[in-house]
Amino acid sequence: MRSIGELARASGLTVSALRFYDAAGVLVPAWVDPVTGYRRYTDDQVAPARLVAGLRRVGMPVAEIAQAVRAEPADVHRLLDAHLRRLADGLADARQEVSRIRSLLPADQPSTATRLVLAGADLAAAVDAVRFAVGTDPELPALAGVLFDATEQGVRLVATDRHRLAVTWADAVVQGPAVRALLPVTAVDELRQLLDPEPTEVRLTMHGTQVVAEVVGSRLPITPLPYDFPDYHPLLPRAGDGGATRRVSVDAARLVAALRAGEPTLTREYAGRPRPVTVLGLRGADTVRLLGPDDLTRADPAELHVGVNGDYLLDALDAAGHPRPVLELGGPTAPLAIRRPDDEVAFSILMPIRL
Repeated sequence: MRSIGELARASGLTVSALRFYDAAGVLVPAWVDPVTGYRRYTDDQVAPARLVAGLRRVGMPVAEIAQAVRAEPADVHRLLDAHLRRLADGLADARQEVSRIRSLLPADQPSTATRLVLAGADLAAAVDAVRFAVGTDPELPALAGVLFDATEQGVRLVATDRHRLAVTWADAVVQGPAVRALLPVTAVDELRQLLDPEPTEVRLTMHGTQVVAEVVGSRLPITPLPYDFPDYHPLLPRAGDGGATRRVSVDAARLVAALRAGEPTLTREYAGRPRPVTVLGLRGADTVRLLGPDDLTRADPAELHVGVNGDYLLDALDAAGHPRPVLELGGPTAPLAIRRPDDEVAFSILMPIRL
């Protein structure tokens, strides 16, 4: 058996922390000397003590740590997910409060705004290309908008709901430093409405706490969402870099018709719910087909199979707006990219579903 000091060294908990968790009934010694009061622990208690140390470091409440020590792994995962959501909500509230406090302070120097002038048709097309991928999960508020990422040459629009990612670009005349703002989807939809009928020019003024869009005499102030948008750069596919196993031009009308007429090939459980899966099969160098249940059982082992959400694929094909978009298939577990052959900057990505 181990002394309290030995367990402290093995687990990363301090001796005083072990005494606390004993008193709280979280990690009770296997034996306590009735004369000296010395605590003794078994080797089997090292792993629970290390779990307690980890949960303590991430700030989990003592009551939930006590649950985790006695729970099955699946229940511990659920406790961790709930704790992460609580931390994310707390961080979001803190960011909002910091933004409010900053607004109360006098500025040390005038803020530098970035001004963009771009064609209304270009901005409308860019919004249409990414709008379908905006997240709707209330527990992920950082995905409930479109990122406007302005550089010296123009602005990149990005949206994702974790299962799909859409990226496009609009050229612009830019004055000012690079800046990015996460615009709420309601404001993006309102801006899109101002672009019909097609205006010749749109002016965007962007700085840290405000974005102002001016369209044909209309002025739309937008307050960006106070969240950090996920780093999307690692997911950007690079056209022509040889990373994709296949790069196939498809007949969009025929593929859309097949998707709308066909039934899901498989059903897979995700987050406790059955989800339909559409399976794409690639035969040869340039043929993409939808696989039915019988096709999948009889398929050539050399044929590349990729499972996707069929509705998401329909959205991506519609957003591409081209009669012959290009599908980049990197393998059964690699993201599926959908591109326009005439625009290597604009694309969308679908996360695959494991078959």
